[in-house]
Amino acid sequence: MISKISPSLKAAVADIADGATVLIGGFGTAGMPFQLIDALIDQGARDLTVVSNNAGNGDTGLAALLKAGRVRKIICSFPRQTDSHVFDGLYRAGKIKLEVVPQGNLAERMRAAGAGIGAFFCPTGYGTQLAGDRETRAIDGRNYVLEYPIHGDVALIQALKADRWGNLIYRKTARNFGPVMAMAAKTTIAEVAELVELGALDPEVIVTPGIFVQRVVQVARTSAKAA
Repeated sequence: MISKISPSLKAAVADIADGATVLIGGFGTAGMPFQLIDALIDQGARDLTVVSNNAGNGDTGLAALLKAGRVRKIICSFPRQTDSHVFDGLYRAGKIKLEVVPQGNLAERMRAAGAGIGAFFCPTGYGTQLAGDRETRAIDGRNYVLEYPIHGDVALIQALKADRWGNLIYRKTARNFGPVMAMAAKTTIAEVAELVELGALDPEVIVTPGIFVQRVVQVARTSAKAA
């Protein structure tokens, strides 16, 4: 019997290695897998590269992982907001590396990883510092920058419901980066508010098929901070 249900948060993250690239879902706090992140902090993996939309909010979730000194580099679109004081302090002190990626590029680079695309040309960032020294090309009169996929060793995401095969549906804006991160990672771990029987999820509304999910762990609904 195929079952991807993990017995605990601790078991779900137990084999995340030092130096891993970890994709962490969430748009701000919407859809952030808070309990999986807390379990990762307790697990102790360090020297991580984290890929996320933001660089942490307040002192919880991703910010708590940064504060624990476990992250070597962060790849994100919006590293600064009014409550990003943990990241700000680390960056100004030279204790963390940063790669800024435009939001659409970030999503597409992860989608490309999941789709097996070796690289793609995108106009966003051309002529700016974000383009760096990457290859550029004019196509049909418009200038483009060569972008490479972002692969993850692990994706930590939040979903609303799952079955034991790992099929997922999300709650409103909590969906955000979860689907593309699940595609881009070798191992996808989803924290969910509800586990349902096989067949209870309408195939027409499943967003992330279980083929992209390796582990599911149920958490208390009150702690799944979806928006």
